[in-house]
Amino acid sequence: VCMIDLLGRAGQLDKVEALFNGIPFEPDAAAWSSLLGACRIYGDVDRGAHAAECACELDPNNSSSYVLLSNCYATVGMW
Repeated sequence: VCMIDLLGRAGQLDKVEALFNGIPFEPDAAAWSSLLGACRIYGDVDRGAHAAECACELDPNNSSSYVLLSNCYATVGMW
């Protein structure tokens, strides 16, 4: 999760996605939420929606993914 967060904060969202595809296990909800947070910062709504869907699927009782996705849409003016 730390590497995902570091790459995401640096705006390297393509590298995060490549990392997700290269690891030998499925990313957990925290990893998807970290990507979602980076998508909010950089306004990548499409990738953020996918990250939110995956995070919510893994941890449906955690409302933070819904809030981050809402903030992602708000960042680009898609209310």
